[in-house]
Order: sequence, then structure tokens, then C-alpha cells
Amino acid sequence: MNINEQLAKELGIKLEQVDATVKLIDEGNTIPFIARYRKEVTGSLNDEVLRNLFERLTYLRNLEDRKASVLAS
Repeated sequence: MNINEQLAKELGIKLEQVDATVKLIDEGNTIPFIARYRKEVTGSLNDEVLRNLFERLTYLRNLEDRKASVLAS
């Protein structure tokens, strides 16, 4: 299970919504900008869900990086 699938399952939202939101975040868009101006892209996710997704995404990516560095050493 990849990170996006895990986020969709944990947050109870569609995988397509997660994929679109992660893409917007990776492009450098802020959560308030996404919540206000990109509702059509995210499927109208509210700012609370977006914030939870962002925090969880950051945590899971950091965890993956940490796992990789531990396994490499």
C-alpha cells in the first residue's frame, strides 16, 4: 500500500481526491489556497481535512525517509 492509498483509507476519502491534493501540495500550493481556490480539483475537501491530509502526508514521508536511511546504514 502506498502513502496515497493509506491516506485515503485513514481519512475516509477517495484516492483521486488524495492524488489531486498531494499533487497540489507538491507544486507548492498552501492549504488555505487549495481550500479556497481549488475545491473543484480536490472534490470540495474542507480545510480541516486538507490540514489533516498534509500533516499525515508529511509524517508518512518522513517515516519512509527514516526507514530508508536506517536500512541503508
